[in-house]
Amino acid sequence: MFREETKVIRIGNVAIGGQNPVAIQSMCNTKTEDVRATVDQILRLEAAGCQIIRVAVPTMEAARAVGDIKKQIHIPLVGDIHFDYRLAIEAVNQGVDKIRINPGNIGGAERVAAVVKACKARHVPIRVGVNSGSLEKPLIEKYGGHVTAEGIVESALDKVRMIEALDYDQIVISIKSSDVMMCVKAHELIAQKTPYPLHVGITEAGTLISGNIKSSVGLGIILYEGIGNTIRVSLTGDPVEEVKSAKLILKALGMRKGGIEVVSCPTCGRTQIDLIGLANQVENMVQDIPLNIKVAVMGCVVNGPGEAKEADIGIAGGKGEGLLIKHGEIIKKVPESALLDTLREELLNWKEA
Repeated sequence: MFREETKVIRIGNVAIGGQNPVAIQSMCNTKTEDVRATVDQILRLEAAGCQIIRVAVPTMEAARAVGDIKKQIHIPLVGDIHFDYRLAIEAVNQGVDKIRINPGNIGGAERVAAVVKACKARHVPIRVGVNSGSLEKPLIEKYGGHVTAEGIVESALDKVRMIEALDYDQIVISIKSSDVMMCVKAHELIAQKTPYPLHVGITEAGTLISGNIKSSVGLGIILYEGIGNTIRVSLTGDPVEEVKSAKLILKALGMRKGGIEVVSCPTCGRTQIDLIGLANQVENMVQDIPLNIKVAVMGCVVNGPGEAKEADIGIAGGKGEGLLIKHGEIIKKVPESALLDTLREELLNWKEA
């Protein structure tokens, strides 16, 4: 299925929904009360390509820190609030660009109304978030005594209706599960029932390896179906890794251009250089080079030129030496120790053919 165009919502200087591209989001793992540490992390995330950043707001000190943080960063700031509606109001007053709440856990209709009133006054969108782990017991019982995609969707739409009843429609929806296929099904269901933009992710996906695999599978299916307006790859680790992964997922689906794509062979018995180390060095090296091309890193001179044909430029290693290849043609042979520098020099002086 391909979803019809969604409502456009502005989060600070970033528009999502409609014809706008999928935006990459992450979340700080610093203490928000520590303004310096939080700002430093956000600036690193900005440099990596993060477009929207969320911070936890568990205390009034954290809510008040939002104002100072906002002044020192360049991307929209989202406040993540649970349980205490006063924290949401303070974060809004401090200039946050969006808030994330679960209207079911901040203390009743009057408190939800107070939050919506504050958001309405400053045109701050509300992200309604429901995770499989926070699904209400009546909905669990309704759908057979366990968490289901149907229950997650019903819970989210109930919360949306609470906000709509208060005459506010600046809403983003987030429904997440750590179960990949449940998450896929929930997004397929909700995409047919609401015009609001969706923030998509596989929650509690795991560590760098398992989290990337689960997120790539889940997000790949959901995005390919035309569903999703912002994404987060939830990883247990440095948030910068989340942004790198999100960029690669979008590029793999053809939903993002720009930046160098590195392809490399898996190594075999013919490999006579440290291909694993070389490929990692190349991937790190190209991060700061603003080209939209494909670079191949191949492990042997036997198949290297042929395998690198679809790349714009590549290197292939042999015993103590390597080849520089452009569009499948060997350009020069250089010592192994000079391969990386030779490639970088070519990229820095790149001219389209």
